[in-house]
Amino acid sequence: MKNIDFLKVLRNIDNNPNKSQRELAEGSGFSLGKFNYILNSLKKKGLIKFNNFKKNPKKMNYIYYLTPKGFTQKTKLTLRYLERMSKEYEQLRKELNKVKKK
Repeated sequence: MKNIDFLKVLRNIDNNPNKSQRELAEGSGFSLGKFNYILNSLKKKGLIKFNNFKKNPKKMNYIYYLTPKGFTQKTKLTLRYLERMSKEYEQLRKELNKVKKK
């Protein structure tokens, strides 16, 4: 699994804790199966938790939330992503400047 996939899911859960798994999968751009796989990986790592609503007659509604470890990981992944994008931007800018000088 790619770190960017984990980051997408962590951010989506943080922003939409009350959405269904299907809605979270769509919002992350993943199939429901892939989303479920990532969700279970994040749970095993202790980055997220989810509980169902005990008094809800549907019993299928869950609330998803990040653990403190999950918030820390989300921050680290975001910073790495921004650093990588910044390096790529600088590299592209240098290449464009070379092309313009020719």
